[in-house]
Amino acid sequence: MQDHHDMHYQGGPHDHDQPPSGTLTEPPAHGAAQAPGAGHMEHAGHGQHDDDHTVHTHGQHAGHSTAMFKNRFWLTLVLAIPVVYFSPMMADLLGYMPPEFPGSAWIPPVLGTVIFFYGGQPFLKGGLQELKDRTPGMMLLIGMAISVAFAASWVTSLGIGGFDLDFWWELALLVAIMLLGHWIEMRALGSAQGALDALAALLPDEAELITDSGTETVPVSHLNPGDLVLVRPGARMPADGTVVDGQAEFDESMITGESKTVARGTGDPVVAGTVATDSSVRVRVTAVGDQTALAGIQRLVEEAQASSSRAQALADRAAAFLFYFAAGAGVLTFIAWTLLGSVPDAVTRTVTVLVIACPHALGLAIPLVIAISTEQAARAGVLIKNRMALERMRTIDVVLFDKTGTLTTGEPELKDVAVAEGAEPDAVLALAAAVESDSEHPVARAIVRAAKARNLTLPSATGFTSLTGRGVRASVDGRTVHVGGPALLRELGVVEPGTLAASTRAWMDRGAAVLHVVDDGKVLGAVSMEDAVRPESRQAVSALQRRGVKVAMVTGDAHQVAQAVAADLDIDEVFAEVLPADKDKKVAELQARGLKVAMVGDGVNDSPALARAEVGIAIGAGTDVAVESAGVVLAGNDPRAVLSMVDLSRASYRKMWQNLVWATGYNILSVPLAAGVLAFAGVVLSPAAGAVLMSVSTIVVALNAQLLRRLKLNPSEVR
Repeated sequence: MQDHHDMHYQGGPHDHDQPPSGTLTEPPAHGAAQAPGAGHMEHAGHGQHDDDHTVHTHGQHAGHSTAMFKNRFWLTLVLAIPVVYFSPMMADLLGYMPPEFPGSAWIPPVLGTVIFFYGGQPFLKGGLQELKDRTPGMMLLIGMAISVAFAASWVTSLGIGGFDLDFWWELALLVAIMLLGHWIEMRALGSAQGALDALAALLPDEAELITDSGTETVPVSHLNPGDLVLVRPGARMPADGTVVDGQAEFDESMITGESKTVARGTGDPVVAGTVATDSSVRVRVTAVGDQTALAGIQRLVEEAQASSSRAQALADRAAAFLFYFAAGAGVLTFIAWTLLGSVPDAVTRTVTVLVIACPHALGLAIPLVIAISTEQAARAGVLIKNRMALERMRTIDVVLFDKTGTLTTGEPELKDVAVAEGAEPDAVLALAAAVESDSEHPVARAIVRAAKARNLTLPSATGFTSLTGRGVRASVDGRTVHVGGPALLRELGVVEPGTLAASTRAWMDRGAAVLHVVDDGKVLGAVSMEDAVRPESRQAVSALQRRGVKVAMVTGDAHQVAQAVAADLDIDEVFAEVLPADKDKKVAELQARGLKVAMVGDGVNDSPALARAEVGIAIGAGTDVAVESAGVVLAGNDPRAVLSMVDLSRASYRKMWQNLVWATGYNILSVPLAAGVLAFAGVVLSPAAGAVLMSVSTIVVALNAQLLRRLKLNPSEVR
């Protein structure tokens, strides 16, 4: 750990989170086949992404957007009102007389036809696709029901065969409710493309190319390996490269998730998308475009998201069962009644069976639960972006936490003070704080904060000077006082007293950074700086373990640092010294053991792992890319919110099953009755009665979903 102390004011004591020099510049799997869109890093996605108009490419929503379902729902609802009101079947059922005027009888057929072709189009197209793919699901079930209702209703409206199968009102309500259900459902899906847009936006559009005649502003796409570029203070790196002249503090939070800056000087690697915060540097380009580390991470995000987007929804499985059940029941019904010599009854019974086989309740069972769950979660600071994350969280075997910024604060904290013989701890800390008081470095702020917490009076310090890579210096009461790491001691030619060395060695063994306080060439004492563990982390880890969920941790830190945090929190498994691009491999390693993984992280380097895991959970204070890559986002930094997600997942899954059992159970009972299996006993479910029971089923499902609101999800209340 001595190198970490040498790096004081080159990123502070947390540089142990950084990977070894050179690792960030190696694009993961850059020799692999390029994922679609990976070559558009320079300029793609700089605009705001609109999830409402995102066209989904997988599953039953392929080719559809949230906005499409929303627009079709509202127009269908407006048209459905007069259809229901003027429907003879509804009028007979409720005992009212709709007004009659020339053409009034044609309102349900005309508007119902518009609803069928306009509102029903997504279900008709989706049903045909499911039929072609031989994967019957919700779309085919809905398409079959509305097609049969449409045909039967026109036969009735035209007076053909004397049938009384006026299903215009049922067709209108079914289409409206199903559009509503799919709109609610798609709003919960989120958009994978947002993560790729956020990654692309990290790169600047232009770069300052250094030429023989000076500097020239060129598009980033014109850069080539070997080019020399000038990066000014506040500017982003346009490509991966190596610093050849100058030294600057770089903000690498978009890559590492770390809030502290890291000093990069001659010979050090720098990464596309990072920011030089305080000085200009000249950088020799080593990788551009698809070959950069950022592009490699983008490919991993894209590939991981594609691999986890094909899961089948619970309602689709129920719909597939009901399709086969309804189709089989319909065929048997028609054959049985025809053999009994009653073709009109055969048609009536068959149509009734096929129409009521698609209950409103099934279309709303899952979306209603997800909508209420999403609302309840949001009140607890948990944003559910992906519906499957909600379903999967109950099955999670292990939660893999990124250490820095997730289980820890990501900020240095003064842990201990040790002194040489004859010195007082409070006096040494006050002296260190006085010297550091003019610095804005996170380490300096932590030392000053600790001194203030102990109510120490600080002596006056003047002539503050930063000694890059070694420490700081100031004058206190006419004496020269230094604060810094081992490199400072070597430069000053002083030796740490043996009584002090025993303490500092123990600190270094557990991964702490050590800063010495030197007064006029004499070492008075030392302080240890460590990444502060969040108080909530202990509660989160123990509560997850009580729920039967294991806890693992992944970090770029050295093993001794990781083990110290793991021992403090009683974590089950630790992955240390993991390179940024390799975190998703640790997720895959756990999955290879047969474990279902939830990943919790906050940096761009976490985003492939977030997308690869069964459930990706992003700390909301992290980078936009991590947030976009995750299925769940924690609005705050409280890891106990993961517990809220576990409890909500288990409760909502119970509600989903209860609703599905009710919805499908209704069908299993009503379809045989509609088919006339008890006709010999005088029990026959009429079309009108079947439609009413469907509405009752929908109300029951809605009320059951509302019970989720009683669940307590506030992280501070979860035990």
